[in-house]
Amino acid sequence: MDSLLNNMTEDIYQRLVEVVESGKWFDGQALSQEQKEMCLQAVLAWQAKHNTDPEHFTVAQGGELHMKSKAELKQQYKEQIEIKQQD
Repeated sequence: MDSLLNNMTEDIYQRLVEVVESGKWFDGQALSQEQKEMCLQAVLAWQAKHNTDPEHFTVAQGGELHMKSKAELKQQYKEQIEIKQQD
């Protein structure tokens, strides 16, 4: 698994996230239960190793489950909007 994670780019990770969320490959073919489980395991393992800025509910770096409060999310989005308005 370490070899897989060391060679997985963020682009591949993002594609796997989309596959897990939709339950389908990019050609529209449905994932088998085994494929879903394997893709989800890869996504969670990648997050545990690389996710230094977890979103609302994800696996943070180190394998910890991370959940942001509503106040934290509001502040984060407010800051993002302010940055975009400055650009």
